[in-house]
Amino acid sequence: MNRREFSALLPLLALAPTAGAQATQPAAPAALEKLISGRYPPIAPEHPHASPRTSQHYLLGMLPDNIRLEAHVTHLAPGCPPEPIGTHKHTEVWFVREGTARLMTAGVTRDLVAGDMGVCVAGDQHTIYNASQTDPCSYFVLTVGPPE
Repeated sequence: MNRREFSALLPLLALAPTAGAQATQPAAPAALEKLISGRYPPIAPEHPHASPRTSQHYLLGMLPDNIRLEAHVTHLAPGCPPEPIGTHKHTEVWFVREGTARLMTAGVTRDLVAGDMGVCVAGDQHTIYNASQTDPCSYFVLTVGPPE
């Protein structure tokens, strides 16, 4: 592993949950690596843990013009509690892969099924969770916007 590959993994250290802890939103690293065109396989393998919400990260870095880009897949167990309602400077896009995700954006709640896409523009309040108590749900997430 070279220095560039190693430095690409550093932002994930902030994303790794500690034993017995719920995953939390990472603090923004001081300086994210500049992204280049190419292939981005998963950064690190997903390891099952006690949390009903797990994520597989693909990239986190900077595009030209100071635009931050993040991509990950999130898996929600049946009955997984909602993430806290929040707002961001970035825009989030969700592509539902399996199950039914319940997405609240700007006070409006919608169910997204496999194949649907949901968008929350920067500044709108939002939350997303598994709408089912019996089936898992997973979605691919892209976030695009200024560094936070």
